[in-house]
Amino acid sequence: MPNEEDHASMGPILETERLLLRQFVPGDAEELFRLHSDLEVLRYTGDTAPADIEEARRLLAARQIADYERYGFGRWVCMLKATGSFVGWAGLKYLPELGEVDLGYRLRRDWWGRGLATEAARGCVEYGFAMLSLPRIIGVVEPAHAASIRVLEKAGFHRDGEMTYRGSAVLRYVRLRGAARVEGAAPRDID
Repeated sequence: MPNEEDHASMGPILETERLLLRQFVPGDAEELFRLHSDLEVLRYTGDTAPADIEEARRLLAARQIADYERYGFGRWVCMLKATGSFVGWAGLKYLPELGEVDLGYRLRRDWWGRGLATEAARGCVEYGFAMLSLPRIIGVVEPAHAASIRVLEKAGFHRDGEMTYRGSAVLRYVRLRGAARVEGAAPRDID
């Protein structure tokens, strides 16, 4: 069995036109710390910035890396194919409190507006349907986060109502495998 750092050398899980997506490893804590220290990146997420790289490393182990072991998938590092540069993360996350799989993405601010979030989102959705045989994937988004709503819509998601999630009013978007829209699904409140 390879050690934690070797996961990065196993190669990408997913490849898009401009991106390679791979599992997080503990060595990614510094890049994750930089990404999550940008308050504009976190503006609509409800998350707080980690205090330091050690906290980022602990959160990485408890969240992203633990999800791979628990569920067999999770959020992945997004690297620019041409340079190997860290641009952010994207991927699927099982939300046990909802019983749903959520699509998420966060990019460094200097990579915003280039279509990379949409590219990563589409790749993750395709992976979820083709490789994980998921029947549906949701996206949970703050109503004011217009850029994220556009990404979800470009990735084929359709608005499916409003709900409370982690104490905030959010919009729920849904995409079904093989279907364009979910009809009549009632959102649930989760605090």
